[in-house]
Amino acid sequence: MNRIAAAGILAVTLIASAAPGQDAAKEPTATFTERYRPQFHYTMVKGWINDPIGLVYYKGEYHIFNDHNPFSTKFPGGKTNGEQSHWSHAVSTDLVHWKHLPIAVVPDKLGACWSGSGVVDWKNSAGFQTGDEKTIVLAYTSAGAVFGQSLAYSNDRGRTWKKYKGNPIIKQIAPSNRDPKVFWHAPTKKWVQVLYVKRGFAHFFTSDDLKIWSKPVAVKLAGFHECPDLFKMAVDDDKKNMKWVIYDARFSYWIGSFDGKAFKPEIGPLRGDLGRNFYASQTWNDAPGRRTQIGWMSRGRYPKMPFNQQMSFPCELTLRKLPAGLRLCRYPVKQIESLYAEKFQLADTVLKPGGANPLAKISGDLFDIEMEIVPAKAGEFGLRLHSTAVTHINGRVNCLKAGGAVRLIDGKLKLRILVDRTSIEVFANDGELSMSSCFLPDKQETPLELYAKSGDVAIKSLKVRKLKSAWRKAD
Repeated sequence: MNRIAAAGILAVTLIASAAPGQDAAKEPTATFTERYRPQFHYTMVKGWINDPIGLVYYKGEYHIFNDHNPFSTKFPGGKTNGEQSHWSHAVSTDLVHWKHLPIAVVPDKLGACWSGSGVVDWKNSAGFQTGDEKTIVLAYTSAGAVFGQSLAYSNDRGRTWKKYKGNPIIKQIAPSNRDPKVFWHAPTKKWVQVLYVKRGFAHFFTSDDLKIWSKPVAVKLAGFHECPDLFKMAVDDDKKNMKWVIYDARFSYWIGSFDGKAFKPEIGPLRGDLGRNFYASQTWNDAPGRRTQIGWMSRGRYPKMPFNQQMSFPCELTLRKLPAGLRLCRYPVKQIESLYAEKFQLADTVLKPGGANPLAKISGDLFDIEMEIVPAKAGEFGLRLHSTAVTHINGRVNCLKAGGAVRLIDGKLKLRILVDRTSIEVFANDGELSMSSCFLPDKQETPLELYAKSGDVAIKSLKVRKLKSAWRKAD
């Protein structure tokens, strides 16, 4: 937990998260058409959210929780602040359309509810299951006068929650130890918990039942800081070549091995996203077929809105062998295609400096833009929108004062750009480069402009898709 109007837009009514003691169904409704409301990025109806937490998949639903202030749009503050952190809750069947549910976890005598993770207890190891549904268990930090790790659980697919009477399951080790990431490690048949205790170290615990945990094993990882995630991935989809990846809140990541007790780093730290507003990301436990990630687009601005802060668009992670070595790549999930409305395509076109803009007739505020270009050996290529631009200059892609080096593959560069009302996310070469940044445009709609400077740019292919709003009436 960190300290510190387009075509096809739909008017909708959503169920708001309830403050403690309130019925969510009686909360005020929202149309989700406000001026600065992201239209395909996750937000709350009202109030503040930050870290995405408790990410778990069960019976066709992706669950997302967030550190949440239901009382105002301000950060929930410290341990004794009246507006302490709660856990908001929503579910989705496709990672694009979300249904808000009542607040899941509220502060108690142990303190505020800070970041953590979620698992499905398939074998009822904790003994919480009371019916036919498997138990979803949340591990979170109780942040009071002292910090400990606690559990809450649900036996009805996450619709209601109870706290474990034996909380905290791990008492304070050091001030501000927090953010438990829990998952099942099949080879050792143990639950694993990764905990942030102090800067530069990750601490690893094991358990048979989620309630009693071993003494920790500390692993030094230079600069490691809060909100850990740890998972196994296949290199280039080769199931016979598996590696483990651990990362922290800044999405600094290490690649190595894990024996069920401790992580051994081999590569890293490396940065997984080079944008200005990407923090405290997490991946879904138990999700089928892929490793999917979402992050907090931290410290974006949303003036005069009933909500504050947004999530990044969900991305699939892959581990690939690149010329520079093993690298973690991230790329938008395919379900965004369900939002496609108007489409424009262009192929085999040469863009000349000072020449005509092939996108002059296209304007809007929600876009998924994909292109493959052959840039000039020297000079600048850019896509301009909202008084800003995504550019390629001297082997670097830049946007909103962030940037990173990219390589040409057979002389070509692939770019993918997601534009929402308050964010631009840029991906190069199928996710080798990722940049997530927030911005505040002066106007709601903008024309698109492609341009070149000091050299011709060959546009091999270009696809511009206007997007519909993802918000719909709750089921």
